[in-house]
Amino acid sequence: MTQTISRGQTTAALSYQPLDLTPEQRKLVLIGTLLGLLVSATNQTVVTTALPRIVGDLGGLHLFSWVFTSFMLTSTTVVPLAGKLSDLFGRKPFFLGGIVILMLSSAAGSTSQTIEQLIVWRAVQGVGAGMLMGNAFAIIGDLFPPAERGKYQGLFTGIFGISSVLGPLVGGSLTDALSWRAVFYVNIPFGVLSFAVLWRSYPGRRPGGAPRPVDYTGAALLIGSVVPLLLALSWAGDEYAWTSTLVLALLAASGASLVAFLLNEARAREPIIPLSLFNNRFFTLAALLSFISGAGLFGAVNYMPMFVQGVIGTSAASSGFVTSPMMLGMVVASTLSGIAATRLGRYRAFIIAGSALIVVGMIMLTRLDAGSKEVQAVAAMIVMGVGIGLSMPIVNLVLQNSVSHQLLGVVSSSAQFFRQIGGTLGTAVLGTLLTTHLQDNLRRELGQDIIERTPPDLLQTLEEPQTLLNPSALDRLEAGFASLGPAGADLFERSVQAMRIALADALGIVFLVGVFVTGIGLAISLFVPEPTGGLRRSWSQEPDQGAPQASRLEQETLG
Repeated sequence: MTQTISRGQTTAALSYQPLDLTPEQRKLVLIGTLLGLLVSATNQTVVTTALPRIVGDLGGLHLFSWVFTSFMLTSTTVVPLAGKLSDLFGRKPFFLGGIVILMLSSAAGSTSQTIEQLIVWRAVQGVGAGMLMGNAFAIIGDLFPPAERGKYQGLFTGIFGISSVLGPLVGGSLTDALSWRAVFYVNIPFGVLSFAVLWRSYPGRRPGGAPRPVDYTGAALLIGSVVPLLLALSWAGDEYAWTSTLVLALLAASGASLVAFLLNEARAREPIIPLSLFNNRFFTLAALLSFISGAGLFGAVNYMPMFVQGVIGTSAASSGFVTSPMMLGMVVASTLSGIAATRLGRYRAFIIAGSALIVVGMIMLTRLDAGSKEVQAVAAMIVMGVGIGLSMPIVNLVLQNSVSHQLLGVVSSSAQFFRQIGGTLGTAVLGTLLTTHLQDNLRRELGQDIIERTPPDLLQTLEEPQTLLNPSALDRLEAGFASLGPAGADLFERSVQAMRIALADALGIVFLVGVFVTGIGLAISLFVPEPTGGLRRSWSQEPDQGAPQASRLEQETLG
């Protein structure tokens, strides 16, 4: 497949030939890529259960959230850059480079003597993870034409579900049996195996044709727009008020960089994210669905463990058994939907059905209250997991089917990028909503009688949301009430019940907003058109003719 594209006085000849691999080589590349993605995905979750022990050893409780934030900042920023650069220079060096960076920084993280050192190494890990996530789904496109990708997209999506279940379990077990430092070595054997397999079986080849320039200015401006935005969203409503000078300054800096980025992308020969992609109906709708699913779905689901532990009253370990069914449902549904889409050559019905199930699951969450049982939460999680599994991998397939192979890295990484930005935004906004309603609800539920009879120090503890999530804090609270005399035990029971009701009501508002946002996603899914010629069955076949903007897009962006 060869195209000659002109823009002004510039002409570039671009060519793409499918990878000439034997079935055995193709299988090895697939396995190696799956292992690499597993390393990246598990790296995000395996540290979670070890963090309390890490903070107890290294100190720095006030920097606790930065262990996550630093990883998120770098991984989210690197994803679109790695996707674009792999289109220019080939996928192999970036994927293998991501594995090496992730393994070395993991080993270095295990030697951390302070929480600040660990945060730095987590940021470096995010760079490696971003390189892997930005290329994993594009590698599927190198191996298989669109009509065959569905089942593999589902398989790759299932990796995220598996890592969400295994990561915390393995991390907790290693921390208890050995040390928290052992957690950072768990992915290294898989990384070494992935590197070895891909080094031998995956051809290292740059796209043919004339050299294509790198948009360094666009890369810098993208970093300048994403990093301040993620920092503002991570801090707002928690460490700083939304109206604080710092948060507003970060948002202003992000907005100014975004405007400059858009202006640059409109003129750049090889833009990081070609603006004309949004002329493509398939791409625009898929990008919106990715953003909405991140904002509404993951923003709300992130608060599910808080409901299970704080309202129902289960332990942190037991709460994993409530959220795990969602991941298992996602794995099964993503695999089956991918196989079905491959056989049928159609995908619209899966996206609509998945979006609808996500809304149904979110509605089920809004019906939970202080008297709900674990089985009700599990049922809602399963419905949502199946919905995610039906729709998410197919959205990636929509993106890849709508453009030619030269843009595969850009569109594959775009879905992950928009989903992470949406998830960060949703988590931050819903967190502020939770805090605001929780304070109002708690004062109402406690009532004047309890407020007047409770000493100020105990009342302050009651107003802290994390009290219900910390067994030690609850024990101290109970001891504090016991010191008040015979009436203390009754006051404690009434206060805790009031806290549970207040938290349940506040989370109900969060889930209700989630219904609204995911409902928008369902409405958007109704406008996703079915490909008029079915899924493309070869690399040389032109993108779907139902999206006439796609061919014009390539003429504008491939020069």
